[in-house]
Amino acid sequence: MSSVIEVAGSPIERKERASVQSLMVPADITPPGLLAIAVQRGADLEYVSKLMDLAERWEANQARKAFEAAMADAKKEIKPILKRQEVDFTTQKGRTHYMYEDFSDVANEVDPILAKYGLNQRHRSKQNGKSLTIICKIAHRDGHFEENELTADNDESGNKNSVQGVGSTATYLQRYTLKIALGLAATKDNDGRGADPKKEQPEPPAGYDKWSADLGAVVDEGRERLLKVWKDSAMEMRAYMVRYEAHRWNSMKKMSEQVPA
Repeated sequence: MSSVIEVAGSPIERKERASVQSLMVPADITPPGLLAIAVQRGADLEYVSKLMDLAERWEANQARKAFEAAMADAKKEIKPILKRQEVDFTTQKGRTHYMYEDFSDVANEVDPILAKYGLNQRHRSKQNGKSLTIICKIAHRDGHFEENELTADNDESGNKNSVQGVGSTATYLQRYTLKIALGLAATKDNDGRGADPKKEQPEPPAGYDKWSADLGAVVDEGRERLLKVWKDSAMEMRAYMVRYEAHRWNSMKKMSEQVPA
């Protein structure tokens, strides 16, 4: 015959006494606290298991709330990423000119702010034939994280070899997945530039435009060829480019370095 006790006017069997006692706790206690009390009072395994599930869901929800709050605070401090990198060169196909921000520009801006609020960003990759997938993970110290991914074919432009093609695509996708994850915008860098900088730039030497175009045309032939043409060029041409169009010369060298030897 089962023994019976009275709790709040209802009949409760003695074998469930531990479960009843574990509920007799302050109203504001959290599920993990409730679980600890149940274990301490020797509650049955089934009841403890249910409390463990409840505690895990509660902790996951708290971690998600902490993540959302941290992201909101971080995004208030992250400014638009400046497009500091410039590509400007001319080949037989015409002129290529644009500004962009590379992955290091983005990471250098956001990483200290993310860390301030207990956040971090990292990437992992998956290769499928000539397609590369980059997954960006934003995680909070309390355990919650969110991911997004982008996929693109390996970059085969500019006579890149297979390794360079993968690296170029990886950097591109890292940059964009991070920007998407954080909702970042980009803006052109005008630091230190006057309203009309061209007013202070003198006219180039005679024949400069043609020489510059011819120089850009050998970019696809590699760094060694580019440097030879540069060395054989007139001093006044080189001096003008270094003084007033250094970004263009640097872009040419950077592009030529990506051409397999």
